[in-house]
Amino acid sequence: MPIDTDQQVTVLGLGYIGLPTAALIARSGCRVTGVDVSHKVVDTINSGKVHIEEVDLDGLVQGVVARGALTASTEVALADTFVIAVPTPHDEAHRPDVSHVLSAARAIAPVLVPGNLVILESTSPVGTTEKVAAEIAALRPDLKVPGTCTGAADIFIAHCPERVLPGRILVELVDNDRCIGGITPRCARRAMTFYRQFVRGACVTTSARAAEMVKLVENSYRDVNIAFANELSMMAEHLGVDIWEVIRLANRHPRVNILQPGPGVGGHCIAVDPWFLVHGAPDHSRLIRTAREVNLAKTAHVIGGAEMLVSQHPDARVACLGLAFKPNIDDFRESPAVEVAAALARRFGKQIDIVEPYARGLPMEFAGTGAQLIDLDTALATCELLIVLVDHDLFKSIPLEERAGKIVYDTRGLWLDQPLPQASGLRSAA
Repeated sequence: MPIDTDQQVTVLGLGYIGLPTAALIARSGCRVTGVDVSHKVVDTINSGKVHIEEVDLDGLVQGVVARGALTASTEVALADTFVIAVPTPHDEAHRPDVSHVLSAARAIAPVLVPGNLVILESTSPVGTTEKVAAEIAALRPDLKVPGTCTGAADIFIAHCPERVLPGRILVELVDNDRCIGGITPRCARRAMTFYRQFVRGACVTTSARAAEMVKLVENSYRDVNIAFANELSMMAEHLGVDIWEVIRLANRHPRVNILQPGPGVGGHCIAVDPWFLVHGAPDHSRLIRTAREVNLAKTAHVIGGAEMLVSQHPDARVACLGLAFKPNIDDFRESPAVEVAAALARRFGKQIDIVEPYARGLPMEFAGTGAQLIDLDTALATCELLIVLVDHDLFKSIPLEERAGKIVYDTRGLWLDQPLPQASGLRSAA
């Protein structure tokens, strides 16, 4: 489809999804304004730099900013298409918070004109896109808003959730299929036309509610399967069985594919999205709720095991290897590794060192604990006890001879050649 080079796009939210999306749209030929509440983020982007780590993002942003295709601002700009990519967190009771989404809707409402397209990309509870429409309709009674009026609407509103993997965001935003849900079929078709300008994957249209649920289902499916692996790992530890061998042998069955266990589940998607489904249908989500509880319990289980091991070696220096929620990225959101390491740091203080190659400093959870961020070589030279929390490639590269004599608590099955600790009563793999 030819690119409408006169098209102006405003992207609200310049985080892990918003900034890559804005840069890719700008690369496709559109003129893009990225909007963020942070002056620091805006200034960073306008200088051609980035505030997040993502493969190839720095070069892309530098290029589109240099040629004037992307600018950043704290103020909402007039546009033909508005893309909302703001956070959708949950509170301590796991209730979804869509206040940022509704705030974005209120911000764009005054500048909307007939023919505008509004797309919600933020992962949201089912029904949020309709709330966006209702918010706009309340503020702009002069506009016919889809879902709130009869006959043809003046503007178009749709939901198109991202489904990308950190470290591959730029590739997957282009190559992955997109599920595009409209408030009306006409809205979905209009949004599909927009995405086809820069997406090579299939663009499939549906209703807004279905698209919202699709994203939540995708991550809940993964959470449930990880919970099965994590529950097996705790059972195997109790029974004195090597879970890594059990899974490897079970997966030789042609119709079995058990995932690998870990210290829990992290990230802003898998650890969060299932709660949106549970909140939306609490009486019909027993399996999804239980999976979340199992994965949270696995983190508590690892903390307990690690605390026992450290307590049994009070004179040993301890290195926690990794803080990110998955390997080879700098994203610590909802990370069980952070939770485990911070719990150890709060209890054992300066006895705990942290190795995280993707961090420039320790997160706020470590404030006042006395724990320090050190490099891997220092940890191997000075620490007698290694707790593996993230399977970064850097950690995989450590040969057995460099770990010889170390006591290891391996929650990732990273070093299956490592002898089990003799004094702790714990297996080396959690």
